[in-house]
This record gives sequence, structure tokens and C-alpha cells, in this order.
Amino acid sequence: MTAGVELRDLRMTFGSFTALDGVSLDIAPGEFVVLLGPSGCGKTTLLSILGGFLTPASGSVHIGGQDMTRVAPKDRPTTTMFQDYALFPHMTLLDNVGFGLRMRGVKRRDRRGKAQEMLELVGLPDAGARYPHELSGGQRQRVALARALAVDPQVLLLDEPLGALDLKLRRQMQDELKTIQRRVGTTFVHVTHDQEEAMAIADTIVVMNAGRISDQGPPRAVYLTPRSLFSAAFMGEINLIPGMGTGGAFQTQLGALPLPASGAQTLCIRPEAIGTLPATLPLGPARLVDSAFFGTHHRCHFAPSAAPDLRLIAHLPQGAEPVPGSEAQLFASSHTLLEGHP
Repeated sequence: MTAGVELRDLRMTFGSFTALDGVSLDIAPGEFVVLLGPSGCGKTTLLSILGGFLTPASGSVHIGGQDMTRVAPKDRPTTTMFQDYALFPHMTLLDNVGFGLRMRGVKRRDRRGKAQEMLELVGLPDAGARYPHELSGGQRQRVALARALAVDPQVLLLDEPLGALDLKLRRQMQDELKTIQRRVGTTFVHVTHDQEEAMAIADTIVVMNAGRISDQGPPRAVYLTPRSLFSAAFMGEINLIPGMGTGGAFQTQLGALPLPASGAQTLCIRPEAIGTLPATLPLGPARLVDSAFFGTHHRCHFAPSAAPDLRLIAHLPQGAEPVPGSEAQLFASSHTLLEGHP
């Protein structure tokens, strides 16, 4: 069973600090939503309100059409999975996974059957008799996920559950988490500050900043066509070039660019969109200052002839042979214009 979530005008303060400032969000049943942002942006506060661990100063929380704003955590159709997993060291994995069912009065035979089903779901079918200290970090993460899903929550809340894993294991678990979510169909709300993790697992990314939603949408849209300068800069590397639109030209440090801009705006170009082959937007001549090989691409810094103190970051193809000091004509194959200056 799964449910949608409706958050309306949520506000939360801690003394003089405003943690949430009028947040409204709709989450469809079965959707995998990732709350993304830097420390202090409000994402964990929002998750805590959704789980019932905090009561908002104002606003409402509806889950499956029911008002849950002031309902206790134990009475909500939600389960929260924390970063530290909180497995019981003296219990077997089967008993750990079935613990929530035990607290709900489920008979031993039934809860052990459900726990075994969940261990099979997370790829640990033969581990029921083992103890947490015998597991790797990734295996403990799977057990915690199995325990959270065993009680059949309508909404599963995940508070940076992959943060303690190393890079290789984290990427593996990202794939497994998404696969499991698709199989069970439960609504997932996941908090992270890792942009790559968000793009790997989310149906919808919600970018938060200073207690507000700065951007939201599918990963591709949030990355390629951000709605705010904060979102553009937070979602990976980007070149931000402020300018002023006048008629059919956009006046910048690089000169007048053929863009239909009006007023103060910022040209946003991802490094992988800048290259030396003719494309949509000519950026003019530039000198290669330095280059580093990253395996999949060369990360290059260019100094434009029109603005020698400016540095444009470009990701050139793996097969390129960039030579520091060489000159090149730069072009952008895609871009976004956003109002205001950074």
C-alpha cells in the first residue's frame, strides 16, 4: 500500500532561526522524491515534520488524504530509516527485521515469515541467523531497509541512509535502493546533500535553500534547465556569466552575445556544453590555461580573449589532447538564462 503526500505552507522556527518558510509540496503515490540541499537548508526539518517528530508552527501535512499534522509518529503510516541504521546488536537479523511487527502484536510465525520475505527482497535470503556485527556496512544498510519495509509503510522516509558508505558501495546501494523502490511501489522521501546521489535515484528532486524550495522537477530538468541561480550553482559545476539584455543582444564580459535577453540576467552554461566544435552559441576565442584528465573527460580552464581574468570551465572529450597555452574558438551547445545576477 502506498499514499500521496500534501504539504501546505509549512513554517517552522527554532528561536530566531527560520528553518522552513512557507513550504508547499505535492508527492504522488509511489513517487521517489529526494530533498536536496546544503546543511541548514531545511530538508531534515521537513522530513522530521513529515514523520511526526516535529510539529510545524503553521501549515498542514496530509498523507493519503488524511490530516496528519499533529498525529504522533507511531500512529502515522510512515517509517523512518536513519543514517546510523540503529540495529539491535543482540538480535539476529531475522528478529531485527521483524521487530516493528513484534511491537504491533504480530504473531511470531507471521512476523518471521514477513521478515524472511524482506531479507530476500534486499538480497540477504540466507542471513537471518546472523548478527549485525557480522555484516558489512552495505549489508547493515540493507537490513535496516528490510526492517523499515516490513511494517508496510505507506511512506518511507530516509534520512541520508547512504552517507556512511564509501563511494563505490554508495553507488551500488543507490542502484539497489531504486530497484527495491520500484518493486515495492512505496512512496519514498529521501534526504541527501549529494547531487549525484539525487540524480541517480530520484523521480523528482526538490532543491531547498534557506527554508524554501528553490527548484523541483525530474533530475534532467533540474540539471539542464534550473529555475533559480541557487539551483543552477548547487547542481554540479556551472559557468555563470552575468549580463544585461538590450534588444536582441546580451551584453557580457565576453562581448555582445546573440541572445534574446531583457534586463539583468545570468547566462548559465554547464562545462560539458562548452567545446571547440561550432555550436549554437559562439563564446569567442580563448586560451587554455590548464587541464586535468578525469578518465571520462578533460576538465579545462579557458581564459577568454575578451575577458582574460575570467575562467570558463569546459569538459572536453576523452580523446582530446588539450595543450596549455593553445588558442581555441569556444562554443556552447546549450545554455539557460536566469533573471538576476549571482
